[in-house]
Amino acid sequence: MIAERILMALLLGGVAVGCTVVLYPFLSALLWAAILTYTTWPVYEWMRGQLRLGRVPAAGAMVAVTAVVVVLPLALAAPGGASDVNQLEKVVQDWLQAGLPDAPPWLATVPAIGSTVSNLWNSWAADLTVMVSFFRPYFGILAQFGLGLLLGLANGVLLFVLALFVAFFFYASGDVLADKIHIILHRIAGPRADRLIEVTGATVRGVVYGILGTAVVQGILTALGLWVSGVPRPALLGVVAGGLSVLPIGAPVVWIPASLWLAASGHMFWGIALFVYGAVIVSGADTLIRPYFIARGAQLPFLLTMLGVLGGAIGFGLLGIFLGPALLGVGFALVNEWASRSDSSVLGGPRE
Repeated sequence: MIAERILMALLLGGVAVGCTVVLYPFLSALLWAAILTYTTWPVYEWMRGQLRLGRVPAAGAMVAVTAVVVVLPLALAAPGGASDVNQLEKVVQDWLQAGLPDAPPWLATVPAIGSTVSNLWNSWAADLTVMVSFFRPYFGILAQFGLGLLLGLANGVLLFVLALFVAFFFYASGDVLADKIHIILHRIAGPRADRLIEVTGATVRGVVYGILGTAVVQGILTALGLWVSGVPRPALLGVVAGGLSVLPIGAPVVWIPASLWLAASGHMFWGIALFVYGAVIVSGADTLIRPYFIARGAQLPFLLTMLGVLGGAIGFGLLGIFLGPALLGVGFALVNEWASRSDSSVLGGPRE
C-alpha cells in the first residue's frame, strides 16, 4: 500500500509539473482572464437574467462589451486624420524655432540650486544645441526605453486578445469551475474555506476597482487640466495618462512634460499652474482613491496595501499590481484567523 501511494504521488506530481510547463506561457493571460471574469461576474449574471441569454451568448456579449469599453476610448482620443498630425508637427517646429524663453528672475533667488538652474536655463535659451549636447548621452537610454515600451504595448495587445478569448470560456463554464474550486478549497482548508473565498474575492474586487477607478479619474483630471491650459490633443493625452496610472510611473509622465512645454513656449503661468494642478489634484487622486478601494475591499492596513501594489509590480510586473494585494490579503486573513482561534491548525484542523 505504501509503495502504491508513493507511486501514485509521483505520478500525480509528474502530471502537475507537465501541466504547469504546458500552461506556463499562457499563465498571464489565464490570470488576467480569471480576474476579469470574477470582477465582472455580476454584470454577466445580470445580462443573463434581464436579457434572458444563454451562457454562451451572454459570454460572447461580455467579451464584446469588454473589447468595446477598452478600444472605444482609444479610438475616440486618437488623432482624427492627417490634419492632427500636421498640427502636431507644426507645434513642434514652432517651438524649436522660437527657442526657450529666458529664465524667470525669481528662479535665481531659490536657495542652493537657483543660480545653477537659472544659468543652465539661460544657456539653453541662447542656443538649443547646448541643450541637445546636454541630453545627448541619454539619447541611447531614451531610445532603449521607447523600444521597450513599444514592445511592451505590442505584447500587451496580444495578451489582452488572448485573455478575452480565455475569458469567453471562463464565462461560459464559470459555474462549473466555481463549484470545482469550492470543493478543492474545502478539502484543503476545511470549514475556513468559505472565509478564504470571501476574503480573496473582496480583495481582488477592491484591487481591480481601485486601480481602474484611479485610471479613469486620473485620465479625466489630466485631460481637463491640459484642455484648460491649452495643451494640444488633451483627450489623447488624457487616455495615455489614464493608461499609465496603473503603472508605478503614473500620470506625471504626461503632465510634467506638458507643463515644461508650456513654460518653454512662453506660457509660464499656465506651465506652473498645470504643474501644481498635476502634483496636487491628479497625483492626489492616486494617493486617495487607489488605497481607499483596495483597503476597503481587502480590509488591509494602508501599509500592506501600498507594499502589495509596489512589491507586486516589482515581482510580477503589471499583473502583480493586482496579485500583490490579493496575496497579502489572503495571508493577512490567515494570520488573523490563526491568532483569533484556538485551533491547532490554521487550515481547519481539530481543536485541542
